[in-house]
Amino acid sequence: MTSYVQAASLWWDGRLRTGVALRLGDAGSATPVVEVPESEPVRTLPGTLLPGLVDAHVHAALVDLATVRAGGIAGVWDLGGVPARLAELSGQPRLPRLRYAGPFLIAPGGYPSDRAWAAKGSWREIDSAAAATEAVDQAARAGATLIKATAHAGGPQLRLFTMTAIADAAHDRGLPLVVHAEGPGTVAVAYEAGADLLAHTPWTEPLDRGLIRACAERMQWISTLDIHGWGVPTPELATAVANLRRFLEYGGQVRYGTDLGNGPLIPGVNPREIRALQSAGLTPNDILQSMTGPDVTWIPGGLDLDPTRFAETLATARVLDDSIQPRTGA
Repeated sequence: MTSYVQAASLWWDGRLRTGVALRLGDAGSATPVVEVPESEPVRTLPGTLLPGLVDAHVHAALVDLATVRAGGIAGVWDLGGVPARLAELSGQPRLPRLRYAGPFLIAPGGYPSDRAWAAKGSWREIDSAAAATEAVDQAARAGATLIKATAHAGGPQLRLFTMTAIADAAHDRGLPLVVHAEGPGTVAVAYEAGADLLAHTPWTEPLDRGLIRACAERMQWISTLDIHGWGVPTPELATAVANLRRFLEYGGQVRYGTDLGNGPLIPGVNPREIRALQSAGLTPNDILQSMTGPDVTWIPGGLDLDPTRFAETLATARVLDDSIQPRTGA
């Protein structure tokens, strides 16, 4: 890959520009530049370049990461898996850039230890503040840059004191806490404990306006809207979209994430997830802000920010690497 690449247009920092190249640096960094030194070669492509697209909720053990990358996703956050396997996948070529939380931290016997898809080692039972600190320390030593805990009303739940201890231990190490909150009262527990993100937009019931406003002031929500029906309207989807719309109205920030590995989701950029985010009130620029990170994405036919065409256009994205070369004669 050359040091500089330029396409017909560039989406960066919330706007679409022309006549701007990218200087490609180490570790997936890229910097827009207007003038390229004459001595430097420039790889010129059609279409649009933009920051790498990130899916902030994936279970790597349940999907083919190479297929996910081929579908335009440059980076993924694994929110619950076996640490040794995640460390093995991290940094492998031709796979998405992997950020991971390590195991689910759960109450003894809690979710997801009762689920067939949860591999041994992908969850850890926590029964005290000391156990919380030890679990967070071990996850961090194993490479986790996020911590994941569960608040699931369908079974045993962490006490608020224990969840708070997890949050405190994570924050002491500079790590954000992501909480799977499912069922009545669980979002309030996540908020009171000090969670930084919800792994899902709440969908089991309409949330109290005061709670949504409080969440919007301090917390991000990961979208995962398409898990509710996979393109077919459902009451759960309608509830999630309504909660998200109010969260956004109060100034909350959402991250694009799909819970890939949970049902028949699209292994790459998911236009159904994007359209659901639009239905909650996000513009194409808002959505790009919610899903971009390191690395570089290329849209061969060019980015179309028209709301009626945006989702399908973005679904044609490819991760830029040295296999992508200019057309003959370019």
